[in-house]
Amino acid sequence: MDHQTPEWVRDDATFFITICALPRGENHLCREVVGKSILDSVIHYHEKQKWFCQIVVLMPDHVHFMLNFPDVPTFSNIVGDWKRWVATRHPIRWQENFFDHRVRNEDNDKWKGDYIFNNPVRAGFVERPEEWPYFWIPDVG
Repeated sequence: MDHQTPEWVRDDATFFITICALPRGENHLCREVVGKSILDSVIHYHEKQKWFCQIVVLMPDHVHFMLNFPDVPTFSNIVGDWKRWVATRHPIRWQENFFDHRVRNEDNDKWKGDYIFNNPVRAGFVERPEEWPYFWIPDVG
């Protein structure tokens, strides 16, 4: 799957993206050094305007994002480059490809953002999402 954005999709479209580490069920991402490095790389991509991150939450075996991309025909290369960068610095084997869903309206945008932010609560890791150390929201975390 090449994640080609159709021409009719607005340039400012938001995408909900999930990337899984393998094997599933193990803690690959939520370790102090690894988690900080991954979040730093997300922030770096954001600051370099390779993507525009609204929220990222690391879970032990997957990561959820809400991202916008600059006007590019496909964003799979951007995500693939990021996965390779992380994998060269940490012993993480990513699942081939990733899941993406274009967020179609403001209500869906809020629902997806809340879903991502509350994922550690639903998993029973923390009582409040702000307690989870492995998230970043621009200008907040």
